[in-house]
Amino acid sequence: MRKLSTIAGLAALALTVTACGGGTTTLAEPSGRAGSTGSSGGTIVIGTANFTENVTLGYVYAGYLKSKGYEVTVKPNLGSREVIFPALQNGDIDLLPEYQGSLLLYLDKESKAADGAAQAAELKGKLPAGLKLLPFAPAEDKTIWMVTRATAAKYGLKSLEDLKKANGKLVYGGPPEDKTRRVGIVGLKDVYGAEFKAFRALDAGGPLTKTALKKGDIDVADIFSSDAEISSNDWVGLEDPQRLQPNENIAPVVREQKADDKLTAAFEALNPKLTTEALIQMNHKTDVEKEDPEDVADEWLKSTGLVS
Repeated sequence: MRKLSTIAGLAALALTVTACGGGTTTLAEPSGRAGSTGSSGGTIVIGTANFTENVTLGYVYAGYLKSKGYEVTVKPNLGSREVIFPALQNGDIDLLPEYQGSLLLYLDKESKAADGAAQAAELKGKLPAGLKLLPFAPAEDKTIWMVTRATAAKYGLKSLEDLKKANGKLVYGGPPEDKTRRVGIVGLKDVYGAEFKAFRALDAGGPLTKTALKKGDIDVADIFSSDAEISSNDWVGLEDPQRLQPNENIAPVVREQKADDKLTAAFEALNPKLTTEALIQMNHKTDVEKEDPEDVADEWLKSTGLVS
């Protein structure tokens, strides 16, 4: 549903960070319409990763919290987890829309927790001091390793276990961090014995990766399971019998000083509406219909009755 352990003098990040889909943002500048509400509900700075779904989730959180009286700023497209998680630790942002499985593996490469409840329990003990995991939503967005139907037929690929039959022949494409992440090149080799001819650093399940797969510039692509374009392309998702990819329920991670009972209650009310199907529908609007993520978030919140 993608290492820096610290940010050396956040001045580096306060320079410009470029988003996958073009455009820029910085840690120093607010973005979007979800700004000051003039109320006394508290202030929250939401940061997001540099792919459209996470940006949309940031605006979903922002719009909903704004309706609850919070003053909210969104800083979208800040980068990968290796960038934005240290920013959260350092206090440059207050809250992140996260994916539990990948976050847990980021914190503990040896974790075997696969389902949402087990992951949440482990995360509560492994998050750095000063951070808190809030309740997770039923919505999930996992990595699915995709090949074209022609590639699947040529090499007899049905599951990730079959990749080793084509060792040294296939080009893998995905975000740069896939080269060192367990849910990426490292895990595919350790768990399935897969070795690739080359790795192409592209984007996190975005237009660069999908275009490269369509054109044949890469053979295996890291695509998000909630991607609305999967159904319109003749791609084959490789089965993952060893569960290299854990569950990826979406949950906010927040600085403890902001995580009061009111904030927790807000997400407990929001979460039941935030399903995988809702995620796919929002992704279709942003990725296929090319609508603005903030507009899509606002429309979804109103359609569910979460905001008026």
